[in-house]
Amino acid sequence: MTKLKTTRRSVLIGAAAGLAAPMLAPTRAFAAGKTLADVQAAGVLKIGCEATYPPFTFRDKGEIVGYDVDLAALMCASLGVEPEFIDTQWSGVIPALYAGRFDVIMSSMSYRKERLEKVAFSIPYAEAAQALLIRAEDADTITSIGGLSGKVLGVKLGSPGEMMKPGLDEEIAAAVGEGFSDVKIYDDHPSAYLALSQGSVDGVLNTSSTLGQVMKDRPGAYAIVRPVGKLNWAGIAARKEDPEIVAWMDEELTRLKDSGEIYALQEKWFGFEMELSDTIPTFS
Repeated sequence: MTKLKTTRRSVLIGAAAGLAAPMLAPTRAFAAGKTLADVQAAGVLKIGCEATYPPFTFRDKGEIVGYDVDLAALMCASLGVEPEFIDTQWSGVIPALYAGRFDVIMSSMSYRKERLEKVAFSIPYAEAAQALLIRAEDADTITSIGGLSGKVLGVKLGSPGEMMKPGLDEEIAAAVGEGFSDVKIYDDHPSAYLALSQGSVDGVLNTSSTLGQVMKDRPGAYAIVRPVGKLNWAGIAARKEDPEIVAWMDEELTRLKDSGEIYALQEKWFGFEMELSDTIPTFS
């Protein structure tokens, strides 16, 4: 299940232009905007997700669970409503939002220029930057991406990590004098993780949140170096016509950061606390 999700998200990143077409002109079913009073009257906040992306949203014995589910419950308590997660195909999630199937999208949606043009985002609630998975015994010697100078990097075909590797190689060579000794490309991330454990590669690139799940699955086997490259995060998306809902989400996320509750959930689901920006990133 995780493999399928990772593949779909990697394809989306690599082919954003191809997916932009069906999202450019969503049906704006709520031109007047939806208010918090509307949500409270309904007694439920409907949340779109693709429930195949642990530990954010995934199914356990038929029930959708995960970091997003727990976080939404904390947020919705302030309104006195229940969160209802609606499993949706990822490629159509923004059109479904504007068609009124749900009120917000909460499924590790990272900030991207084309998405910011289509939806209104909350401030960050999770990291979405790349990180480096290494063997636990190498944690003292590989403390940054520069630690892979003269070593072998593993990446997934078509992933952000593969797209980043030429720039990272140049960066390491300029700083240290030698880039990667080799870059091995795999059809999926699990194959790259296996190669890492077997010693065929010395580090594997993927998002920090996904790698947190990998570490939880094999305690003591790996360590993470983060971040790698430019910082990015995930936010909760709403219709641009619903500024009251967006303002409420920002207030709740700020409250949960101040109380530490959001970081406790991150420890529970990812195994580490995330560095969350207080603002949405900008793109030129």
